[in-house]
Amino acid sequence: MSITHGDAQDRQRVATAESTDVPKPVNLGRRARLALLLGSLSAFGALTIDMYLPAMPSMAHQLHTSAPLVQMTLTAFVVGLALFQVIVGPLSDAWGRRRPLLAGMALYLAGSLWCALAPTVGYLIAGRILQSLGAAAGTVLARAIVRDLFSGTAMTRFFSTLMVVNGVAPVVAPVIGGQLLALTTWRAVFLVLAAVGAVLLLAVVFALPESLPDAKRAPAHLRATLRTFRTLVTDLHYLRYVLAAALMFAAVFAYISGSSFVLQDAYGLTAQQFSLVFGLNGLGIVLLGQVSGWLVGRAADEHTLLRVSLTVATLGSAGVLTCAVLGLPLPLLLTCLFLVVSMLGIVLANATSLALGGHGSAAGAASSLQGLLQFLVGGLAASAMSLPGQVTAVAMGTTMAICAAAALAVLHARRT
Repeated sequence: MSITHGDAQDRQRVATAESTDVPKPVNLGRRARLALLLGSLSAFGALTIDMYLPAMPSMAHQLHTSAPLVQMTLTAFVVGLALFQVIVGPLSDAWGRRRPLLAGMALYLAGSLWCALAPTVGYLIAGRILQSLGAAAGTVLARAIVRDLFSGTAMTRFFSTLMVVNGVAPVVAPVIGGQLLALTTWRAVFLVLAAVGAVLLLAVVFALPESLPDAKRAPAHLRATLRTFRTLVTDLHYLRYVLAAALMFAAVFAYISGSSFVLQDAYGLTAQQFSLVFGLNGLGIVLLGQVSGWLVGRAADEHTLLRVSLTVATLGSAGVLTCAVLGLPLPLLLTCLFLVVSMLGIVLANATSLALGGHGSAAGAASSLQGLLQFLVGGLAASAMSLPGQVTAVAMGTTMAICAAAALAVLHARRT
């Protein structure tokens, strides 16, 4: 069966599913408030990762430990974020979105304070796992709430709108982290994260009503949950887009995990210079995400935008690897990195919409499985990159190139 015909069947399948589950329209004022709040919740993972990246080299020194162990604080957070989403998502399908979200925000606040007080890297890793409980709730339930309220092209455009906040997080977070390091120690980073968690907890309490009516909730039974996951993992349409997004995220996560060591230790950037470079790449996510939102339904469909963006990301990651192997100038390396990272805004918006479009009745579970694969693959990529004991530009470039090429291959895989 040809790719074109398979894609047409995918679009028809989503349209059929949506025709039986069309959410009510959301007015413009509420849409703006939702975009700000849900975007902030979905950016929890990026914010919690990116703000302390400039501090990782100094953390290794102050905690009297090695760079790979400090990097384990990142891997532990990402793996916890992936695994806990699988718990939170199905629970929200049964209990509604608000209760799990409120519990998650409280745990995030507690975990951030734990990290700020951690005396050793072991305690810090434990605090990061506690943080990941709360971040998992924000990440998975933001996507599920969007699916509760939107469908079709409107859903894709709203996911693109969320990329504004998702992109602002990596722009602002490392800059704040870098400036905090100039004034105080890395512990202040986690105090700021605790304050952010407290603000969002209050916002959920007072400004986010329940989006899943009682009539649409699933039974709170393990057997029913397992049936739902079995349906998802055997849905090739769903898996195709979820895996493409997960592998693309892994390519970008290799950059997130390794760039602080590569750009500061190997290329000599200061923490402040690194934070500005990191922020510029985050700005690319914002801009390209908005371009995607404007193009979808006007100049191209979701699958076309996804295919083009993954092609650009694959070429850009090949450029990163070439720069690393040949020792090409830093500006060329930064240009290639920008090409890869900025494509994430297009990939996640379109792939998420295509994946969740046919699963409105199980949006929490579908969102959680997407999150599991996304962050688990990202965490494994980061761990594989640091196996030699030292994160190098070649290791980072190789991981990015393999993951981006695999994402493009999954998207182009023929269906029978």
